[in-house]
Amino acid sequence: MTIPYLAKGFRYAGLHCGLRPDPQRRDLALIVSDVPAAAAGVFTQNRVRAAPVRVCQQRLPSDEVRGIVICSGNANACTGPRGLEDARTMTTVAAQAIGCRPEQMLVCSTGVIGRPLPMPQIESGIRTAATRLADTLAAFEEVAHAILTTDTCIKTATRQIDCDGVTVRLTGLAKGAAMIGPNLATMLAFVCSDAAVSAADLAEIARRAADQTFNCISVEGHTSTNDTLILLANGLAERAQGEGREARHSFSLAPGLRPLASSAKMRFAAAVTEVCGELARAIAADAEGATHLITIEVEGLRDDREAYRVAKTVAESPLVKTAIHGADPNWGRIVSAAGYAGVEFEEEHLSLWLGDLLLYRGGLPQPFDVGAASAYLQRQRHIQIRLSFPLGPGRCTFWTCDLTQEYVRLNAEYTT
Repeated sequence: MTIPYLAKGFRYAGLHCGLRPDPQRRDLALIVSDVPAAAAGVFTQNRVRAAPVRVCQQRLPSDEVRGIVICSGNANACTGPRGLEDARTMTTVAAQAIGCRPEQMLVCSTGVIGRPLPMPQIESGIRTAATRLADTLAAFEEVAHAILTTDTCIKTATRQIDCDGVTVRLTGLAKGAAMIGPNLATMLAFVCSDAAVSAADLAEIARRAADQTFNCISVEGHTSTNDTLILLANGLAERAQGEGREARHSFSLAPGLRPLASSAKMRFAAAVTEVCGELARAIAADAEGATHLITIEVEGLRDDREAYRVAKTVAESPLVKTAIHGADPNWGRIVSAAGYAGVEFEEEHLSLWLGDLLLYRGGLPQPFDVGAASAYLQRQRHIQIRLSFPLGPGRCTFWTCDLTQEYVRLNAEYTT
């Protein structure tokens, strides 16, 4: 996978430390900023929260974060006081290895719930990873591989934008393939940028981006214990047109550089949402056993919240998901799912399209070519469903996947 833009001033390392039995599977990663970076996060809304989530929530937002240490294969969730101690120890060891304070490091984990971490292997792995940090594409892709669990591919996205004469880069990576439900998913996502943005602004940008992207994907509606989105911005963007100097970090001791002006901040926020959206769609497309990525567009309800409720309900219907997997254009399942979403509307308010095919309009079924509809479901990897109402400006785009026998097999055998 081509990664056109790596944000300035970040280094990466990923390796195998022994969490996984396969020595070819990387299971530990470091992301490090060369200078203290502004950082903010969005986390699971599950009442059961993994130890790394609790540690990050205590430390964010912050203008002084130096990096993130990540392990995969073990969630460090439901592990009690020991789990919290282990998560903090991971940040302490990483801080010692790169030369910063422990509270400047963040920690994330993903994998099986309820098992203590093998700390000797992890501590050794962190120290080794610190010696391999590099700002290369190869090092970045090592991290993208190291955070995966049942994913079949790495998930990355980048953007480059101009912010008042400063070329700003955003580099994103994520993991996720199952236990995917709104309010994030069983996912980790990281977006590194060299923009000059305060932690307070990043917190607002992260929440808005998550609401429009990661909170609009679902595989089976299961909200995990470890869900995390972290944004980092270190202010090291290069000035455009070869001015021969770098923008300096706006939150540390360096004088002179102002944070992004409001118009530039809006462009930056839009770029963050684009990166998160690309990563979110990649998660839905890579869902365990999935053969289809499904985009559900709902428009014309009273507000965006109503549209979200309808889209989410349709996305999480096992009957809708299995019909699409079986290439069965059984549109009644979609209409009935919309009807139990808890949003008030009359039958005659709803119209439904599958791709370009109009199936239902104004409360009445429409004549359509069943064979063509079935062929569309069978041949197209990306399926479009659109529900339209005449009640207002509310709209939502939501992504999900089909439900397959392979998904059942993979999750039935996950720990055995």
